[in-house]
Amino acid sequence: MAGDIVTDDGLGIIANRLKATGINSPSFIAWGTGTTNPVVGNTVLETPSAEARTDGTETQQTTDNSNDTYRVVGTITSAGTQAITEVGLFTASSGGEMLVRSTFAAINLTLNDSITFTLNVDFDNS
Repeated sequence: MAGDIVTDDGLGIIANRLKATGINSPSFIAWGTGTTNPVVGNTVLETPSAEARTDGTETQQTTDNSNDTYRVVGTITSAGTQAITEVGLFTASSGGEMLVRSTFAAINLTLNDSITFTLNVDFDNS
């Protein structure tokens, strides 16, 4: 995906999760039609779509070091014709804080088409 970035809120989520302060897990996936490149100050998707967020399945994966990647997988079904160009990972089914936002080339959908997103947040020094 082009334009991937961990947001300022996302950095707080990471720190809070490491500290175990009880913040909700960022497992809710939402999509939209915004095309502006992500920046660290993003707190919401640029143009969220009407579909409800989905609560994805969380796992830890190994990319470079043991368990260095946080993965969330979830499927959203389209309520109509649209070109999806952004996705975000949130701490709640509505509102909440956004861990990451990503933009990508348009995926054109019609009614009842679905996308299964696999979002990987890889923590390493490279």
